[in-house]
Amino acid sequence: MTVNELSLNDSRPAQTGWQRYLATLRYGLYVILHPFDGFWDLVHEKRGSLAAAHTFLVLFLLTRVLKLMYTNFQFISAPLQYINIYEQCASLLFPFLVLCLANWALSTLFDGKGRFKDIYMAMCYALVPYILIQLPLILISNFISFDEASYYTVLMSVSIIWCLFLAFVGLMQVHDYSPGKTIIFIFFTIFGALVILFLILVFFSLLSDAIGYFVSLYREIVFRLY
Repeated sequence: MTVNELSLNDSRPAQTGWQRYLATLRYGLYVILHPFDGFWDLVHEKRGSLAAAHTFLVLFLLTRVLKLMYTNFQFISAPLQYINIYEQCASLLFPFLVLCLANWALSTLFDGKGRFKDIYMAMCYALVPYILIQLPLILISNFISFDEASYYTVLMSVSIIWCLFLAFVGLMQVHDYSPGKTIIFIFFTIFGALVILFLILVFFSLLSDAIGYFVSLYREIVFRLY
């Protein structure tokens, strides 16, 4: 086998992986237009990928930051001098991951079939309408007047409602639930996420108190010795 043939063989897996990644990205468009079949195939037929899911989540966070920074001041009131990009991303990313964790943790009680990976992928793919609608709205907001704000508001509402509907269908298909059971499961998921957040806050509060206690104890010992 020649050197050229070896180099071609080495490059094939990378090309295949890249093509697979692009195909799973494009599949997001199919999911948002055909949610019932799309989410079923996403999980059971392996039509999606974690790489594409990560990409959609990053784009969602980026869209949120760009929206705060570049949307016309007539449509959003965000003091740019006080905006912390990392805090904005964390305020969305952390609850998102907690919701996925709570959903996965409670799935065993409700005979759910989805794994954490499946839940995470479905929730990330459900964010696609927000990205596709909100990103152009950032630019559009700088070319329309306040009298045309109703169109802007309607499109924003459509993007959010669309995402919520996709998340609902995604969880229903991932866990193979009926619509009624999915609604009940979502309420328990929200409650479970609140419990997890509460426990995390309690843990860090106790940890902070413990650190403060040992620091004060150390200072007292040093003061008495020296």
